[in-house]
Amino acid sequence: MRAAFSSPLKDTITTLRGVYGAPPSLIPKSPFEMILWENVGYLGNDQRRARAYRLLASTVGTTAERIVAASDAQLLAVTKEGGILPQVFAQKLRKIGETAVRDFGGGDLRSLLKLSYSDAKKALMRFPGIGEPGAEKILLHTGSYPVLALDSNALRVLVRLGYAREEKSYDATYRAIQKAVAPELVRDPKWLAEARALLRTHGQEVCKRTAPSCEICAVSDRCAYYRELTKKKKRKK
Repeated sequence: MRAAFSSPLKDTITTLRGVYGAPPSLIPKSPFEMILWENVGYLGNDQRRARAYRLLASTVGTTAERIVAASDAQLLAVTKEGGILPQVFAQKLRKIGETAVRDFGGGDLRSLLKLSYSDAKKALMRFPGIGEPGAEKILLHTGSYPVLALDSNALRVLVRLGYAREEKSYDATYRAIQKAVAPELVRDPKWLAEARALLRTHGQEVCKRTAPSCEICAVSDRCAYYRELTKKKKRKK
């Protein structure tokens, strides 16, 4: 009988699941709605983003045609609920609707999910606020491609665990991490989505960019950053 697949990354995700529990599923599932979700607010937490998205759905609608037809005041009310820079993101919502209507036949983006992985990413990245990580997140959460889509918080956790060093550019760091973790991934969209969410939560709550709480970190025993920090403290004594 073949042994169950195990890896340091899988063990880390299991540990984080024990700390944070199964992450809630807040993200909508259609590609167009996911693009809207990413742009209803900036630097708000998931709960605030969810409130903004519900407001958009109830007052404007979540189709491209409804977004284009909405007033500036309606879109601004949504993005004020979602986070900072509301005027900038209200215009992004409008541009998303216009791009979908103009370039994608009315906003039904499900046909993009039938494209090759590379072409699907390029098409999604034509929308405001959708870079490579955002496009991969959409492809992951729609179940189209099994890819570990990472935001900056999740990426930071994996850098500190020692999968790759932080490069001068974010894109270079992202590619290095993706390459390093590839052999350890479970090729299942549900597991990958959970892994992404748990790494992100850990980066937000414990493995913060500044002043990380290493003393309460559940995975510090396997963390290269923490090992180096401990060595520096010993040398100072």
